[in-house]
Amino acid sequence: MKDKYILGIESSCDETSASIVKNGTEEISTVVLSQMDIHKVFGGVVPEIASRNHVENITMVIEETLEKANMELKDIDAIGVTYGPGLIGSLLIGLQAAKTLSFTHDKPLIPVHHIAGHIYANKLVTDFKFPLIALVVSGGHTDLIYMEEEYSFKKIGGTLDDAVGEAYDKVAKVIGLAYPGGPIIDKLAQIGNDTYTLPAPLDDDSNNFSFSGLKSAVINLVHNEEQRGNIINQEDLAKSFQSRVIYILTKKTMRVLEEYGVSTLLLAGGVSANKGLREEFAKLCSERNINFVVPPMKYCTDNAAMIASSAYYAYEKGLTADLSLNAIATTSLEKIGDVKSE
Repeated sequence: MKDKYILGIESSCDETSASIVKNGTEEISTVVLSQMDIHKVFGGVVPEIASRNHVENITMVIEETLEKANMELKDIDAIGVTYGPGLIGSLLIGLQAAKTLSFTHDKPLIPVHHIAGHIYANKLVTDFKFPLIALVVSGGHTDLIYMEEEYSFKKIGGTLDDAVGEAYDKVAKVIGLAYPGGPIIDKLAQIGNDTYTLPAPLDDDSNNFSFSGLKSAVINLVHNEEQRGNIINQEDLAKSFQSRVIYILTKKTMRVLEEYGVSTLLLAGGVSANKGLREEFAKLCSERNINFVVPPMKYCTDNAAMIASSAYYAYEKGLTADLSLNAIATTSLEKIGDVKSE
């Protein structure tokens, strides 16, 4: 079988990235240009600034990716691009670049859902054993996805309000930590003690999550302590907060694995880099003889290698799009086939 090389393009938030992946599993070259330092002074991503930086850098990033691979666009079989969900202005920059290359070089255009990309980051590590459950945890998502076969997605649970990564960043800001706060809370939690009383978020029998109540509990706790003139112990509060998050994520995910009779768990998304979460899932899966798959740190945050990998399997399923493909800020993973060209 002839090898297929996919050029992936990712610009859904504040990373401008391009990657070339062979046969969906072998990373040939990847370039990721982060804007983290630019947005840090604002305490979060400013959409207009993110879009402007994508415009300035997208061509350079694609060219550097090809140079690193010692390849030309004629060597590429198809172009995969994130069409959603994400910041609409950011998405449009990557999408326009992909559509232009598709048109000028007569290459198939493959639409990739951002969450499918995060899931398929794991393909760059190992093959999938179906059926499986994927837990996607990021700044914008907390989803439980059931996959019966390749590139088949059924959402069986998700957050009702704040995504877990969003909750991390908001809590970090409240207790005086820099942006992005998630990795800092994780580090502090490793040395802190669970001394603060906080609620377990949406601790029920559903497959859904809710982190707004836990976030509000932290805000109220900090406010009350300040009113009393007490100093917040950042390490201990980080530990108490993270312990509740890990408790509910692992409890519901492990229950779902049992209910569906599934023996493979994939962890995906930016929060999959969380050391405490990775360690607890690894321990629980080992105890229950569950195959636990988690991507290396470089594939946890937004990158185009995951988009190129996902695009390969979409291409194998015949999922392509024409030049009318548009960016969508919010879109369900289960509707991924709706963008297919007739």
